[in-house]
Amino acid sequence: MATILTGDKEYFKGFGQIKYEGPESDNPLAFRWYDENRVVAGKTLKDHFKFAVAYWHSFNGNGSDPFGGATHVFEWDQKADAVERAKDKMDAAFEFMTKLGLPYYCFHDVDVVDYSDDINENDRRLQTLVAYAKEKQAASGIKLLWGTANLFSHKRYMNGAATNPDFHVLTHGAAQVKAALDATIALGGENYVFWGGREGYMSLLNTNMKREQEHLAKFLHTAKDYARKQGFTGNFFIEPKPCEPTKHQYDYDAATVIGFLQKYDLLGDFKLNLEVNHATLAGHTFAHEMQVAANAGILGSMDANRGDEQNGWDTDQFPTNLNEVTECMMVLLQAGGLQGGGINFDAKVRRNSTDPADLFYAHIGGVDTFARALITADNILQKSDYLKVLEERYASYDSGKGKEFEEGKLTLEDLRAYAIEQGEPATISGKQEYLENLINRYI
Repeated sequence: MATILTGDKEYFKGFGQIKYEGPESDNPLAFRWYDENRVVAGKTLKDHFKFAVAYWHSFNGNGSDPFGGATHVFEWDQKADAVERAKDKMDAAFEFMTKLGLPYYCFHDVDVVDYSDDINENDRRLQTLVAYAKEKQAASGIKLLWGTANLFSHKRYMNGAATNPDFHVLTHGAAQVKAALDATIALGGENYVFWGGREGYMSLLNTNMKREQEHLAKFLHTAKDYARKQGFTGNFFIEPKPCEPTKHQYDYDAATVIGFLQKYDLLGDFKLNLEVNHATLAGHTFAHEMQVAANAGILGSMDANRGDEQNGWDTDQFPTNLNEVTECMMVLLQAGGLQGGGINFDAKVRRNSTDPADLFYAHIGGVDTFARALITADNILQKSDYLKVLEERYASYDSGKGKEFEEGKLTLEDLRAYAIEQGEPATISGKQEYLENLINRYI
C-alpha cells in the first residue's frame, strides 16, 4: 500500500486507507476481491492489473454535459493562478490515490495544468507541475503508467491534429506531443498513448483521406524517433475509437489500427490501448477487440469502463458487468497478460454522484469487478472443461487431411476430392449455451 499523502489541506476528509477485507465484508469502503498480493496464474493481482487512476475524469470531470453545467464543485479548483490551482489539484489527486492504494496514474497534459495559447508558457507550466509530481511520486511510491497529449479539445484541432489539412495546426500538435513526451520521460512513465480524438473526417467531400493517413503515420514516426532519442524505452500505444467526435476516425477499431501500423511500418514500436466503450461503439464486444490485439501480439493496455445499452455514445461508466469482464479476463490470461501497460479507469462518476465518497465507491467497484473476474476466469481455465470443448471443436484440423490443409499441403482440387469422398458433413453443436452457463456457474 502507498503512504497516504495530504498537502496543507486534506480534501478527502474522513477517508482512511482502503483495505482488502474479503468477500464477506459489508464495508462499502473496502475491497472485497482485490487482495493485491494474491497470486493468480503465477502473478499477483497487483502485477496482473497495474491499476491506474485516470487524472482527467477523477479530478477534472465536473459533471457537465451538453445539456447542463458543472455539478461537481472542487475545493482544489478555486485559485486564480493556473499553476497554484494545478498544485492544489495534484495534492488532492495524490491524497485520493494514496488512500485508494492503487499503484499507478495516467494523464493528458492539459489535465495536469490548464494550457494557454502560448507554447512557451504551456511548457513552463507543465515543467513546474512535473517537478511537483516527481516529489509526490517519490513520497508515495505511485508511478506513471502513461502520459498523453490532448490534441482534440482546443478549437484549433477542430479538423484534427496530425491529420489536419493545415500544416500550421499540425505543428502545434507536435509542440504539445514533444512537451507531453518530455513530461512522461521525466516522470518515469512506462508508456505513452496516442488517442486520435479528431484524427478522422466529418465528410469525404472535403477530405483527402490518403494524404491525411500518410501525415498521421509520418507524425507518429517523428514522435517515436524523438522519444527514442531522448532515451524512452517504453511502449507507444494507439487507442482505437470508431467515431465521436468525428464521424469516422482513422483508428476505427483494433483490426483497422493493426492494418495501419503494418502498412506504415509502426508495429515494432506500437501496441494497442483498448477501451471497453470504444469497442461497443465499433459494434464489437470488448473480448473481441482484446482477442484481435492478442492474436497480433500487441495487447498492450486497457481503458476500463462500460457504456449504456440505451445510449449510443461514450458514457464512460465504471465497469460493473461481471460476465463481460470475466470473458475478457479469459482472453487476457490465455494471451499471457498485457504487454507493458495496465488497466486505467477511464471512467467518471455520474453527474448526480456529488459526494466525495462516490469517487471511492466507483473505483472500489471497478477494481473488485476486475479482481473477481480474473479469479473466476482462472478457475474456468484451470478447473472446467472449457479448453477441452474449444479444442475438440477444431479437432478435425489436428490430424489427417485437416492438418495437411493447415500445413499448406493441399490444393483446391484435393479439397474438392475430399468433400466428394466424405459426403455431407455431420451437424456438430457449438455448445454456446453450455459455455455461457459454465461462466455463470463459476461466477
